Amino acid sequence: MKQTCISSPTQNKTTIIVTMQPPPPPPQVHLVIDPTTTTDRRRHGGIISTPIFKQTILPILSNFDAGYFRITLSLCFQTLLLKTLSHPPENPHPYRKLLAAIPSAALLLLWSISFLTLTSLSLLYLLRCALFSSMVKREYLNHIKVNYLFAPWISWLLLLQTSPFFKPQQNLCHLFLFWVFVVPIFVLDVKIYGQWFIKGKRFLSTVGNPASQLTVIGNFVGAGTAAEMGWKESGMVMFTVGIVHYVVVFVTLYQRLKGESCMPVMLRPVMFLFVGAPSMGSLAWDSINGSFDCSSKMLFYLALFLFFSLVSRPNLFKKSMRKFDVVWWAYSYPLTLLALASTEYAHEMKSSVAHLLMLILSALSVLVSCVLMVYTAFNTNILLPGDDDDVILITLKPIIISNTSSDSLTS
Repeated sequence: MKQTCISSPTQNKTTIIVTMQPPPPPPQVHLVIDPTTTTDRRRHGGIISTPIFKQTILPILSNFDAGYFRITLSLCFQTLLLKTLSHPPENPHPYRKLLAAIPSAALLLLWSISFLTLTSLSLLYLLRCALFSSMVKREYLNHIKVNYLFAPWISWLLLLQTSPFFKPQQNLCHLFLFWVFVVPIFVLDVKIYGQWFIKGKRFLSTVGNPASQLTVIGNFVGAGTAAEMGWKESGMVMFTVGIVHYVVVFVTLYQRLKGESCMPVMLRPVMFLFVGAPSMGSLAWDSINGSFDCSSKMLFYLALFLFFSLVSRPNLFKKSMRKFDVVWWAYSYPLTLLALASTEYAHEMKSSVAHLLMLILSALSVLVSCVLMVYTAFNTNILLPGDDDDVILITLKPIIISNTSSDSLTS
């Protein structure tokens, strides 16, 4: 409301004119649709609209991510442990002779289960990449989930290493598959490690977390597989990259910088990777050097110390154990790696105490894996809920609220 005073000098009167102004226009809300996701929807619209696909596959793909490959890591490392225990060395210790009674059919069965599981999860993830590329991109940009992109390639390398069908040195197919599985690990190394010391927003001190050690395990697995194929220099290259970055990651996490504070409570089982990385490092150096020497022993002692440090603090994992989640599989494969390292340590020491430690760790590893298998079988509806009506196929950018004048609206 606006008042205007008009004075008349002849009549000595003042006239007040009241002018009413229109109210200001309300804030305007602009919704901007991400074009990348809508393009994916148009491209695959015919497939997505199929009732069977929409009711069965889409709910799984929308909840599936690379973290589910923790299951295949556990199964494949268990297969490697079973193969190691069922093939004792010459002049074995009496404790080791007990494990030689494991039938070869058990190894074949476990390898087949691991192969089928890994194949199924790999096909699901390929479908996710094709239909939900924007979700996969967000995984890559996530400082925790990006580390699990190493997991499928590590699993395939382990299956290749434990394959009962051919020997590494005598099969060209084995050599070809080795390079198919190891090259993506090296490419991810170049990409992720480069970001750690080049990009300011993705410095290791900012994005580092216990899951970052999975990248190191990938290098150690590649180094050990290459060494067993007779390619010592190739194994040395991958081991060098892995051990240097392991030291950097370990020191960064030990100092409790900003990156570790962003680990959610539910992901605390991932802290057992502190045990897995040095254990795999000791096994990789054993394969390269040909013996479990002082360097391998030092890494094994470090893994053993970190294992006792974690298990002595059960309250640290109490909140993460209230509800079953696929992250529970993070307990299994680091423990299996520690058991594998203990087998080589016992073979080198040839003492009853070392072999008793091997038996305890191996039994604990098998027990944890079996319990997780049972829990997973009875909780598949929790791991992959059926939200077929709530699958989000269009992502919206943040809502922008702006005030615009009435002139701009009418113009």
